[in-house]
Amino acid sequence: MTSFFKKIANFYSDKELKKITPIVDKIESFDKDTERLSDGELKGKTEEFKDRYKKGESIDSLLPEAFAVVREASKRVLGLKHFRVQLYGGIILHQGRIAEMKTGEGKTLVATLPAYLNGLTGEGVHIVTVNDYLAKRDRQWMGKVYEFLGLSVGCILHDMDNKERRNAYNCDITYGTNNEFGFDYLRDNMVIYKEEMVQRGLNYSIVDEVDSILIDEARTPLIISGTGDKSTKLYYVADNFVGLLEGRIISPDEGRTDIFEREIKEETVDYVVDEKSRTVNLTEKGTKKAENFFGLENLADVENMEIAHHINQALKAKYLMKRDIDYVVKDGEVIIVDEFTGRLMYGRRYSDGLHQAIEAKEKLEVKSESKTLATITFQNYFRMYKKLAGMTGTAKTEEDEFREIYNIDVVEIPTNMPVIREDLHDVIYKTEEAKFNAVVKDIEERHSKGQPVLVGTISIEKSERLSKMLAKERIPHQVLNAKYHEKEAEIVSQAGRLNSVTIATNMAGRGTDIVLGGNPEYLSKIEMKKKGYSDHVISLVDSFAETDDPEIIEAKKAYNDILKKYKEQTDKEHQEVVKVGGLHIIGTERHESRRIDNQLRGRSGRQGDPGSSRFYISLEDDLMRLFGGERIKSMVESLNMPDDEPLEHKILTKSIENAQKKVEGNNFGIRKHVLQYDDVMNKQREVMYGERRKVLYGENLKSYILSMIKTIIESSVDMYSDGNKLAKDWNLEGMKNYLETIFPLKIADESETLELDKEKFVEKLYNTAEELYNKKEKEIGEERFREIERIILLQVVDRRWMDHIDAMDQLKQGIGLRAYGQQDPVMAYQTEGFDMFEEMTKNIQEDTVKFLFHIESPDKMERKRIAKATSTNIDGGDKKGKTIVKGKKIGRNDPCPCGSGKKYKKCCGRNE
Repeated sequence: MTSFFKKIANFYSDKELKKITPIVDKIESFDKDTERLSDGELKGKTEEFKDRYKKGESIDSLLPEAFAVVREASKRVLGLKHFRVQLYGGIILHQGRIAEMKTGEGKTLVATLPAYLNGLTGEGVHIVTVNDYLAKRDRQWMGKVYEFLGLSVGCILHDMDNKERRNAYNCDITYGTNNEFGFDYLRDNMVIYKEEMVQRGLNYSIVDEVDSILIDEARTPLIISGTGDKSTKLYYVADNFVGLLEGRIISPDEGRTDIFEREIKEETVDYVVDEKSRTVNLTEKGTKKAENFFGLENLADVENMEIAHHINQALKAKYLMKRDIDYVVKDGEVIIVDEFTGRLMYGRRYSDGLHQAIEAKEKLEVKSESKTLATITFQNYFRMYKKLAGMTGTAKTEEDEFREIYNIDVVEIPTNMPVIREDLHDVIYKTEEAKFNAVVKDIEERHSKGQPVLVGTISIEKSERLSKMLAKERIPHQVLNAKYHEKEAEIVSQAGRLNSVTIATNMAGRGTDIVLGGNPEYLSKIEMKKKGYSDHVISLVDSFAETDDPEIIEAKKAYNDILKKYKEQTDKEHQEVVKVGGLHIIGTERHESRRIDNQLRGRSGRQGDPGSSRFYISLEDDLMRLFGGERIKSMVESLNMPDDEPLEHKILTKSIENAQKKVEGNNFGIRKHVLQYDDVMNKQREVMYGERRKVLYGENLKSYILSMIKTIIESSVDMYSDGNKLAKDWNLEGMKNYLETIFPLKIADESETLELDKEKFVEKLYNTAEELYNKKEKEIGEERFREIERIILLQVVDRRWMDHIDAMDQLKQGIGLRAYGQQDPVMAYQTEGFDMFEEMTKNIQEDTVKFLFHIESPDKMERKRIAKATSTNIDGGDKKGKTIVKGKKIGRNDPCPCGSGKKYKKCCGRNE
């Protein structure tokens, strides 16, 4: 951000903070009064506030007193009193905005202020964290304040059952991850009894590390799946086919016009890979080869959409997805590597068949393609909250996106102490080898004087390479590139100790403070574990809850003795680390986003501590290679400098920033694109889930079913009347055949009927149908008949909605090609998606009425799940059991489910 734009951003934040300064002053004016209150009187304030709220006082008017009460409670319970700047942060969060607060400014504590205030309403507050560990930690840590004041606190963890989840959601304040909240919403809309639902309404959400959750993770929608019934053989066939092709890679600097011309006129290869846009496409020559290989007349025909899709995914898998960078193969499984953290994402699978294509490429067993049962984007989930707020150390670079997508602004909160960290100029080398040699040299120099060093890498591969180089130089160090767990937080918390060298993949350990000299609490708990205390006991040692348990009392005494020892040790070490310059941050590569660079830098220089940061870059880095441009490369080569000599030039620094801006723009485009399509689905999802909830909450569906009957009759009369006014001119035979498949109506053809006009004919048919309906109701019994209506409607809606999601997904796969015909793909998706939704609604009505009028054994009917949802695209659902989708077996003469248009016996089933 240039200094000019930075001034504008600061001006906006200063103006917003000035507006709320009187509120902060008022909060502080209650200090003396709250200090004088006894513990009992302080706790009693909660009931007083609740009573005032029930009597009509607004939450905003309660804010100053409530914040003052939380501030005093925190001081008594945690020994932490909110700084003035933290009060500003709390107000911004309460207003439904994003508070940008630097690392180490106590964001976790800030959230207690608005969470308590909004928890008074009884409608629930959700505090969203990036992982289970932080959710559990913050619930235990900050939960002490809420519980001291009489509010209930819950925490949603991955392995909880429905009952535990429901209890946690019924608390005043609930901690959990974005994935758990989102998936619980989807699961709640798949249950068959309302008692199985776990969430209440979505009232107020505070999102910690809001940029990570609402920006970085927003490219991947949440998906709950069932095992699909499509054959996996086509993945192997497509992989074999693309292995026979010849292609070329477009160099990053190649002109777009030239590429276009060559693809159409000059291409002599079968496919072209564009690394920059991460696309790979068949050429005309490649398309002809595909048609010959698969025995097709035209690959672009709609009936060949499935084969075309498999070829595209096989091309992506073979020529874009790189082993040990995008994914690793471990124990016969393809495991995704998180592009933001470098961690292995066990249980997560690429969607749209890409994961299966990679399995075929790696000659592994191809798992069945999942069938989507429910899906939503994070954007649309979080926009459902009545009020949404967030906090992070880095949000300003994405403020436009926050405004456009979520309608929330970003306000920078000043630091409690001035930031004195020294951010050194980037050092640029021609080769990656020279860069890493320079990094090792820098680490060696700083380590020799005892200065702690934290090194950020962008991938597992790079962190392991650096680790080997440090080992060769005999420099002791810690490497963090595994899946997040408590040990990772412990290691990161000690990264500020004398002589420590820590290599962290991207932002491993985010959310954990790095304290210079070490974190005494972590060190004490590690020693407690070594002494044989259980995790449960250790989790209670710093709790303020009263206990009679002698084991806990003894453990607390032991913990306090150990803590006192470590506090003395870490305070002394803190001074020594300050003398050698504080924590030094080394970035081994610029990230795609400037924000992630800032996050890495921000690990140093907390609360006025000294520190420094520097990025090392090479022209062989992906960012420079793909987005830096040929101009930079030729300029460096013209200087004819040795590889190990660093380069420093304004043009180079500027080009790096421009490259990052390009990638940020591309990524925003991808997220916006995902959202545009999901917005279409979202409107449909709201309608379906709304209707479904009516059923679950036991609404009387009689009038709803009767309106379905009337709609079916009206649409059939419209269909078969062919615009003629009198029944004698209609296709009565066609109408009779159609309607009798739905309900046992007898259409008379006597003269009276033939002379009726459309309106009277509909009325006559409807009256007959209503009589049949009432007769059925009387036979079965009114109460039982109502439940049968719910049973049928739930099953029909679930089956049709599941198929509709799949159909919409298939539509989305090929809709991008419409751009070649000068048609907006999103508009086409919206229009055709609406038509498909209308068709689905019509089918739901027909199926429901048909099943209702053809009940043979009403006593045996009960609610059933159409599919058992245990697998998601985020977690390892398969550990608990395979997802099963109920469906009939494919017949030999049925159309092949691969989409080829051939009979099953002549396609994927030919070898069975």
